[in-house]
Amino acid sequence: MRKIFKLDWLLFISTILLVTLGLAVLYPISYDGKDTSQDHFFRQLMYAGVGLVVFFLFSFFDYRGLKSYSKVLFLVGLFLLFLVLIFGKVIRGTTGWLDFYGIHIQPAELFKMIIAIALAKYFSVHSRTIHEPKHIFISLVPLAFSLVLILMQPDLGSAIIILAIWISILLVSGVKKKHLLILFVIGLILAFVSWGYFLKDYQKNRIRTVFNPLSDPLGAGYNVIQSTVAVGSGGIWGKGLGHGSQSQLNFLPEKHTDFIFAVIAEEMGLGGALFVLILFAVILLRMILIAQNSSDNFGKLLVSSFVVVIFVQVIINIGMNISIMPVTGVPLPFLSYGGSSLFTTMVMMGIVQSVYRGSARG
Repeated sequence: MRKIFKLDWLLFISTILLVTLGLAVLYPISYDGKDTSQDHFFRQLMYAGVGLVVFFLFSFFDYRGLKSYSKVLFLVGLFLLFLVLIFGKVIRGTTGWLDFYGIHIQPAELFKMIIAIALAKYFSVHSRTIHEPKHIFISLVPLAFSLVLILMQPDLGSAIIILAIWISILLVSGVKKKHLLILFVIGLILAFVSWGYFLKDYQKNRIRTVFNPLSDPLGAGYNVIQSTVAVGSGGIWGKGLGHGSQSQLNFLPEKHTDFIFAVIAEEMGLGGALFVLILFAVILLRMILIAQNSSDNFGKLLVSSFVVVIFVQVIINIGMNISIMPVTGVPLPFLSYGGSSLFTTMVMMGIVQSVYRGSARG
C-alpha cells in the first residue's frame, strides 16, 4: 500500500495548483454563459481531466520501458511533423496543428517530449564512450532533420526548446567542454546566417521590438506594449479575477495562450505573479533533485531534459510578457490554454514521478 502512494507529493501539489490557477484565470476571460462549444475554459477543463489521467498512468508505468519504444516514438514524431506541413491548419501564422474531428493536435509540443526520450536513450546507452565527438554528430543528424521540419511551419519557439534539450543532455552526459565550445562557435555562425537567409520578416520584427516596442506600436510591438501595460497595472494585489481592463476589454491579444501571465499579473498583482514563480521554482527544484537521485543514467538524462523543457518555456513566455524576449508563441506550462501543451506536460510530470518511484533513494 505504501508503494502505491509513493509519489513526490510536493511536486504533484505544485503541479495541480498551477493547473487550477490556469483554469481560474481562463474562466472569466473565456466564459460568456451562452455558447460553450467555443469556450476555452471548458475545453481546458477537459484537457486537465485527461492530463490528470495520463499523469497517474505514467506515474505507475516503469519509465525504463520507454527505452524500447524510443525509435518508434521518434519516427512517429517525425511523421507527424511532416504530416502537419501537408495537412496542417494555420493558426496565428503557423502551420502547426493537425485537425482530427475538431480536436487540434500540435505535433511540435509532443515532439519536445519525444526527442527528450530518444536522446536520453541514446546517450545513456553510450555513456561509456560519451567523450568521443562522434556521438555529438550522430545525435545531431536526427535533431537537425526535426528542426528543419519545425522551422518550416514556422515554429521558432519549439525549435529553440528542442535545441536546448539537446544541449542540456550533452552537458549532463559529460561531453568534453572543448567540443561544446566548438558547438557554441558554430551556433553563433549559424545564428548570423539564419538572420540573413532563413528568418522571416515578421520574426525579425518580433526580435527588434524587444529592444524598441514603440518602433511599431500598431504592428509587431502591439502585443508587447499591451502585455507590459497589463503587467504594470496590476499593482501589488491586482484588480481581482475577471476585473482586468486589458484582458476583459480585449486590449490584450492571445490572452488565453501567449500572454496569460500578463492576465495573472494584472488580475492578481505582484503577489499572484510571485506565487506562480514560486510554484515553478518548487517544480524545477524537485525535478532536479529527482534527476540527481535517479537510479540509472537514462532516468537522470530524461528528467534533466524535462527540466529544460519547463524552464526554457517559462523563461521565454514570461520574457515575452514583460518585453525582454521576442514573441515566439511559446506557451506557459500548466497555465496557457492548449490541449497538446497540457497533455504533454502532464505526461512528462508522470514520467518524472515514475523516475522518483524507481529511485533507490526516492
